[in-house]
Amino acid sequence: MRTTIFTTLTAALVALVAAPAAVHASPHHHDSIRYASIKSCEDRGDETRPCGGWRLVMHSGKQVTLGDAQGVALDEKGKSTRHFPAAIAVSGNGQRVAYFTKTGRLAVRTLGGGVKLLAKDALPRVGQNEVTLMLSDDGGRLAAIFSDEKSHATRLFDTATGDRLGTVPADLAVLGFSGDGDEVLATFDAGETVTDLLAYSDAGEQLHRATPPQVVAVNGPQALAADGRTVANIVQGDKPELVLYDLESDQVTDRKKIKLPAGDLDMIDWTGDTQVTLHLVRHLSGSTRMTVVQIDTGTGAVKVRDRYAVLKDTFVFAACGG
Repeated sequence: MRTTIFTTLTAALVALVAAPAAVHASPHHHDSIRYASIKSCEDRGDETRPCGGWRLVMHSGKQVTLGDAQGVALDEKGKSTRHFPAAIAVSGNGQRVAYFTKTGRLAVRTLGGGVKLLAKDALPRVGQNEVTLMLSDDGGRLAAIFSDEKSHATRLFDTATGDRLGTVPADLAVLGFSGDGDEVLATFDAGETVTDLLAYSDAGEQLHRATPPQVVAVNGPQALAADGRTVANIVQGDKPELVLYDLESDQVTDRKKIKLPAGDLDMIDWTGDTQVTLHLVRHLSGSTRMTVVQIDTGTGAVKVRDRYAVLKDTFVFAACGG
């Protein structure tokens, strides 16, 4: 599971934030984060930039501001980048948020609970806009992925203790956590239109590696089940399909025709032993809309779980995964 950052007005990356006392405004676990949004402000000419704090938009309709979170990203020297928000992630269950604090520390906050600060040296010295954060569905695991010029391995953390568990090689693109958070799925560009899929344990051990057929390789994103070997992906188009692929046997194990609402697929996550959840986004005139659907992998039945429109003044937003 993971958080994907969606752009609404620019091609910049995103982040998320909240307010001190207000952070505890959702003590009940029946409420959770739908998405995080940062406001857009006019800049020089016709350009826009992120401004203010990150807002957590809850399923109840409440908005919470993360007051201790860094809004606009700082570069590796601690200076404002002005046009980029700092990295952030929301867990798939919408109960935990990972972000940079205003003191530069990486933190994981639990709704209605406390904040776990990771070690000062948990990450290499890079710009906050050069980090992508991903949380597992339950927020128990955190991945920090780097896009700076140096080759840094992806770092995996236990969010309860703050300990680093393992790493994933820098030449792999990490897609997200498995359904139970014990593994991560990654890809490797082998060249000449060949893409490998790999599963790693949260301790950094390679479990499986395979070169999937084109129906899997070219129809990303892909998601890894809790078993650490079953991959799900969606073939979009006029006749969409759910495809299941086994990394260990290197075989497509199932294909089911499905009916999907309108929207482009931005996220797919395993949210049960026989369930995947999709986030479908539409960028309309003056509006960005999200539709969240659940698919029964056994029957192919599709159910709409949620629909919402993103705040109109949004620069970029981050939706939770599952």
